[in-house]
Amino acid sequence: MNDLLITTLLIVTLFLLLGSGVWIGLTLAGVAWIGMQLFSSRPAGDAMAVTVWGSASSWTLTALPLFIWMGEILFRTKLSESMFRGLAPWVTRLPGRLLHTNVIGCTIFAAVSGSSAATCATIGKMTLPELGKRGYPEEITIGSLAGAGTLGLLIPPSIIMIVYGVTADVSIAKLFVAGILPGILLAALFSGYLAVWAALNRDRIPVPDVVLTFGQKLHESRHLIPVVVLIAGVLGSIYTGVATATEAAAVGVVGALVLSAFQRSLNWTTFRDSLLGATRLYCMIALILAGAAFLTLSMGYIGLPRHLAEFVGSLGLSPFALMLVLALFYIILGCFLDGISMVVLTMGVILPTVQAAGYDLVWFGVFVVIVVEMAQITPPVGFNLFVLQGMTGKEITWLARVTLPFFLLMVAMVLLLWFVPQIATWLPGRM
Repeated sequence: MNDLLITTLLIVTLFLLLGSGVWIGLTLAGVAWIGMQLFSSRPAGDAMAVTVWGSASSWTLTALPLFIWMGEILFRTKLSESMFRGLAPWVTRLPGRLLHTNVIGCTIFAAVSGSSAATCATIGKMTLPELGKRGYPEEITIGSLAGAGTLGLLIPPSIIMIVYGVTADVSIAKLFVAGILPGILLAALFSGYLAVWAALNRDRIPVPDVVLTFGQKLHESRHLIPVVVLIAGVLGSIYTGVATATEAAAVGVVGALVLSAFQRSLNWTTFRDSLLGATRLYCMIALILAGAAFLTLSMGYIGLPRHLAEFVGSLGLSPFALMLVLALFYIILGCFLDGISMVVLTMGVILPTVQAAGYDLVWFGVFVVIVVEMAQITPPVGFNLFVLQGMTGKEITWLARVTLPFFLLMVAMVLLLWFVPQIATWLPGRM
């Protein structure tokens, strides 16, 4: 049976299982088992056991559940609520005024969460009721939240960067550093769009209800201190070399617990709910990672990565054309799979081609994260859209429409990253 027919069979099986509602992790493992059992000589059961154990026992991946738990603690305590009060006074003079709290809040929370869905949900619970109560337009409020929520994947510490670092064998610390400038620049693009939109729709932006003096603004900023301390503890321990990514994640969990206890918002209920929430989310991610690792191994035995690399190489694509093809590939794939599955599932196939094209793997990690961010707001499987649908009750199509401008800004960011790669490589090169 030729390679094209094998590939077609496995892809059809994959999408049939996904469409039938089978869990993503089980679907990936099932397709891998079929591929290895039918088209390779190695026993599928033995390969699956070894691969699943190796995926689950990775020390580097230990940072993942800790960062998730840290985000759950923030989500359920007063630490997240404090951010809105600290941010709001400083944006009243900007075009768009309080709309910028979505972008700034997501940027700050992304630096302590690492999860796009957690960032979107946490900031949304703070800002959507406040902005709606003040009369801000619903479409730009929700659209900006959906777009800015994706910053949770790019600004370190990032869960998906940890996954990419493990699968591509790239330094996670360098990936974290590489995400700083692109994350800040993307946030600036979002805020810039909000300012332009507000300038063109002045009559739709409410006037500020209270004008604070500079001293009063400084006084309100005290509510940002706990989050700033937590960010400094997590990122500072990584960048100074005091702690690895895993140890920094533990610092973040302890810091979140201590700060929430200091604010008297930590009790047995919030502690238990945060721990159970983190456990459920990590178990889902771990199952996806195990299934994807087995599928990657299965494809390796069948020879699909080598054949695909040879096919792409035979096309004679320039590095720029290859980048465009890969971006389109990930955007389409993101319509059906979540970000972590996309990264782990494709790395075994894509990395040989990328390395042959001469791409810097740290730069490519940032590129992949931005493209996966774009997939977070593309239907039918856009995780941020699902989160917002649960929060607002809006239709997925409506949510996708109001988020489209921010999707296009991410496209612009990808092009900017290509033409100015130093945005992603300058800081890691100084480590």
